[in-house]
Amino acid sequence: MSGASPRGTYLVISAVLRGRISEGIYGDAMPSEAQIGGEFGVARSTARRAMQALEDAGEITSVPGVGWQVVAADRHAPYREIMADLQRQIREGVLPAGARLPSEAELAETYGVARGTVRRAVRELEAAGYVRAQQGVGRFVSSTS
Repeated sequence: MSGASPRGTYLVISAVLRGRISEGIYGDAMPSEAQIGGEFGVARSTARRAMQALEDAGEITSVPGVGWQVVAADRHAPYREIMADLQRQIREGVLPAGARLPSEAELAETYGVARGTVRRAVRELEAAGYVRAQQGVGRFVSSTS
């Protein structure tokens, strides 16, 4: 590191992390202080201070031996709402078996969220067996859903 971070840098970092938490990007576990320091180009102590600001606000907690965890992950996180809506569309036949899902970019625009939020929702749907990915082609509604 060359020199100290400008005063208040940890507040900027904590605001970015807060946004990612609300979008559901991190799920239940936060990245390590070292990862955050590397991403934002700051010392680990600055990353730790950003995490402590989030902890003071009650948004995350430090779990010994595990790391930083999101406190009571919101059950109405945007990715969960997207999952619920896509599951409803599959159940109602709006998205029938074999239908191609819109791209991540299209879904992000439709739902007004970041692509990472859409990516998490679709990954969860894949894990639950609602959709399947076909390399280089897209994601499709599974015939077993």
